[in-house]
Amino acid sequence: MGKRANGEGSVYKQRNGLWAASLTTEDGKRKYFYGKTRKEASDKLTKALNDRKDGALVATPKQTLEQFLRDWLEHSQKQSVRERTFERYEEIVRLHVIPVLGRHQLQKLSPQHLQAFYTKKLQEGLSPTTVTTIHNVLHKALDTAFKWGLVNKNVSKLVSPPRRERFEGHPLTLDQIQTLLEVAKGHSMEALLKLALATGMRRGELMGLKWQDIDFSSGVLQVRRVLTRIPSKLEGKGYKESEPKTRKSRRSITVASFALDALKQHRKKQLAIKMKAGASWQEHDYVFCTSIGTNLNPSRDMLDPLKELLESAGLPDIRFHDLRHSTATLLFSFGVHPKVVQELLGHSQISMTLDVYSHMLPSLQADATSRLNDALSFLEDESEETDI
Repeated sequence: MGKRANGEGSVYKQRNGLWAASLTTEDGKRKYFYGKTRKEASDKLTKALNDRKDGALVATPKQTLEQFLRDWLEHSQKQSVRERTFERYEEIVRLHVIPVLGRHQLQKLSPQHLQAFYTKKLQEGLSPTTVTTIHNVLHKALDTAFKWGLVNKNVSKLVSPPRRERFEGHPLTLDQIQTLLEVAKGHSMEALLKLALATGMRRGELMGLKWQDIDFSSGVLQVRRVLTRIPSKLEGKGYKESEPKTRKSRRSITVASFALDALKQHRKKQLAIKMKAGASWQEHDYVFCTSIGTNLNPSRDMLDPLKELLESAGLPDIRFHDLRHSTATLLFSFGVHPKVVQELLGHSQISMTLDVYSHMLPSLQADATSRLNDALSFLEDESEETDI
């Protein structure tokens, strides 16, 4: 060990250049904190001492990854992320990380441990995308461990997760969309399908849409909320209203007239259903709801009817989310600027829009080249006449 800094007590500089601080935990073990500067190590020590004074636990060198991850989920993530996100984190930690890495001491976790873990998961049949998601959760957790002074580096930063598979979705073509809407005429899903295809709205946004959000005179609707599932491990059940995930997700959308007309007809039918339901009706103002006014079940009331319509139309089986991809793909094929597509879809950054739909760029470039050729081909004719 290097020489202790004067007046710093348990803060000292190591031979490797890092500064270290230590304290004795209640079980008599030494707990170490590291930093690139004396102040950084000292600040971590001060925080640990304050936490201990306030009753918080200070990790020992033998704290396992499992112990840390359970603390991280309970004290760092449970109140700071969406319930569905928390449930996903908890499942990843419980089903994948703890069985393989949980016994390792947090401070002795190495990049080799993580790399071998990722390889094992790939060999077990998990997709590269799933393994990358596991890596992202570990990266976030170990970042917190570093900020808390439990480790001197985030070892996940030294590991390369597998490359994500690019999923391009299965958008419908214009002809297929027209066929689907023809088959859906008069169906309870007609207005929902038309609005989904006219706006590219997400499933949760459609489920959370209320009549108060639509201004029929201007033809504009506001995306103000989403319906999200309440995780089964948390209190309550079913779905709840919540804010859109990002600022860009809260947006105004000008709705095409064919979809507005469908919504007007849908409202008339809904009022008749409401009258028939009588006292059983539960008023939530949802545009798309059950026969008693409650929110739709995405599988039973949205995906299953969509699959039936697709089968009746002789169209390929797609996910509900592929309707959103269909809208975006169609807009790009019409030459709509990516910025406009981004704002319509509610992507937080245009880079996300370009990344998701980058597979379309070659065909769009070919079309642009063809149009450019048609526009400027007269130059060749003039050149030939000049040569004569």
